[in-house]
Amino acid sequence: MCLAIPGQVKELYTLLDGEIRMAKVSFGGVIKEISLEMLDDVQVNDYVLVHVGLAISKVDEDEAQQVFGYLKQMGELDYTPNASFFIRAPDVPTWSESLGVAGDDV
Repeated sequence: MCLAIPGQVKELYTLLDGEIRMAKVSFGGVIKEISLEMLDDVQVNDYVLVHVGLAISKVDEDEAQQVFGYLKQMGELDYTPNASFFIRAPDVPTWSESLGVAGDDV
C-alpha cells in the first residue's frame, strides 16, 4: 500500500539552474524539500499530496485537514495545540543533499 501525505507549499524554487522544480512544503510545521516535477500549476499556500518526496496532486485545505484527522486517529500524527504537530518519519537526506547541491546553490 502507498501512502501520500498532504502538505502546504511554503516556498517555490529550482535546482540545477532551473532544471528541477522544487518546493519547501510544511507538514504541520515540519518543512521538507519536495519535487514538483509531476505538477505544473502549484503556487505558494497550495496543498499537495506528497509520496516519497514527490508532489503527485493538489488537494484543497479541507481534504488535507481531513487526512490529518485520520492520521491522528491512527496514532501516526502527534498533535499539540497551536498546530505544532508532526508526522512520524525517519530522517532522510534532502533533495539538495542527495544531489550534492550546497544550500547557497538552491
